[in-house]
Amino acid sequence: MDNINKSANSILYIDGVTVSFDGFKALNNLSFTVPPKSLQAIVGPNGAGKTTFMDVVTGRTKPSQGRVIFKENINLFKYDESSIVDLGIARKFQRPSIFPNHTVLQNLELASYKNKNIYSTIFFNNKSMDSDLITKIAVQVNLDSNLYDDANSLSHGQKQWLEIGMLLSQNCNVLMLDEPVAGMTDEETEKTSKLFKKISKDRSLIVIEHDIDFIQSLNCPVTVLHEGAVLAQGNMKELKKNESVIEVYLGR
Repeated sequence: MDNINKSANSILYIDGVTVSFDGFKALNNLSFTVPPKSLQAIVGPNGAGKTTFMDVVTGRTKPSQGRVIFKENINLFKYDESSIVDLGIARKFQRPSIFPNHTVLQNLELASYKNKNIYSTIFFNNKSMDSDLITKIAVQVNLDSNLYDDANSLSHGQKQWLEIGMLLSQNCNVLMLDEPVAGMTDEETEKTSKLFKKISKDRSLIVIEHDIDFIQSLNCPVTVLHEGAVLAQGNMKELKKNESVIEVYLGR
């Protein structure tokens, strides 16, 4: 009954997931929940299992045991990577994946175009687009004044925002972000913190990041991973005082 309740109150329910590589447990009975319309950070030392966790949720890695439940009753282990994207789970890697020789507007249009089979892509036209949605997203990711600029001309931080905007254009329910502020200026980092808080009013965000000050600025629940399992949970201010977290991750 407890498992059912946890699943019902979450958009993503990670339940006893274990992943082994040649005897090494990259994830070791990992369990936690992600509420709907929430912002949650995951931190931990290198090798803690952060990337493997994202690989499992997005279908890149199959676990040896456990389950991940999406939207109360969808077992993600029955789906491949592309099907999981279609279900509403999007992942952003550290390096931006955009179309550099297209404008910001064109990038957002291409991302929002839902019928991406070969035939419909050939006959792609602006009538297929929700222009109001695209404009809203451009404003949200601080790129409304750059709509007609080539993506290649953007700063590193702006490219990161553009990719986030492209994922939002696909109407995802869960957005997984891997080190999103790496390489950003202080100003861009501050704007990104505000952006994530706004996005989390409509979607669930899972942020993996090494910048502790940025994580603290999010003012959100934080899960600390160590050796493939949850070491501690809380807000960053509390975790900075946690002896176990200091020992394995933050240092003294």
